[in-house]
Amino acid sequence: MQPDRKISIIIPCYNDHLYIEQAVDSARAQTWPEKEIIVVDDGSNEQTKTKLRSLEQKIDKLISQENKGVSAARNKGIAAATGDFILILDSDDYYEKEFCEKAITFFDDDPAVKIVTCYARWFRTKSDFREFIPDGGELKDFLIKNCVLSAIFKKRDFELAGGYDEKMLKGYEDWEFYIRLLKTGGNAEVIPEVLFNYRNKKNSRNKKANLAKYAITEYIYNKHAELYKEHFSLFVHNWLNSNKKSEAFKQQVMDSLDYKLGNKLLKPFRALGMFKRKNISGK
Repeated sequence: MQPDRKISIIIPCYNDHLYIEQAVDSARAQTWPEKEIIVVDDGSNEQTKTKLRSLEQKIDKLISQENKGVSAARNKGIAAATGDFILILDSDDYYEKEFCEKAITFFDDDPAVKIVTCYARWFRTKSDFREFIPDGGELKDFLIKNCVLSAIFKKRDFELAGGYDEKMLKGYEDWEFYIRLLKTGGNAEVIPEVLFNYRNKKNSRNKKANLAKYAITEYIYNKHAELYKEHFSLFVHNWLNSNKKSEAFKQQVMDSLDYKLGNKLLKPFRALGMFKRKNISGK
């Protein structure tokens, strides 16, 4: 292991005065000795700007831009980075202090590794949380879904991939970027420990992205149409398997006692024309 290699920790921030300090502190606490912390203020409100000014002694570089979205903020931060590795950290999340040190060993052990992630804790409060285990994998896996949550990668691989797509303002920009990162080969590895804490906020970017998931997914499919053509059999297999699971779940609901009892209770009301019957798909 070469401890002189630097990790640049990029923290985009937009109107997040409540949690940005915890994110910065978790970056500073990383046990990997050579690191820099770059915060990109993506056109935040004055309350957040005031908070960021109070944190300047903890930050190596504070960059400001007009609001352009998280992809543009990440690209700007990485352009200013001097590290060999890039760690992306959203301003409302935080890492455990050993993440960087443990992640670097994966790159050292296998030159094919392009992305390192870890198990995560999705939480609302200290008592309301669940564990998330990402899959990792190769390009073929990422063509189906995003197989990591938050990750570290080499700056040179980021540059070769072309950075984040700044047109993707509604979300899933990580997934699309990882497809480009892996399309020339390599894989994503997963540290089997909970070293990342993802704050599940009421109005998180992830929840907003899920509202537009089909439009965003269509954009990704079309952008990488050639890759999907190359892996057509795999894509169709997974699509049909997903439909099969969905149909099985619908049948399970229809076979459930609650569903049958509900139908029986509503039957006389339907006879009076008070309720129209809908099938399980809602049509």
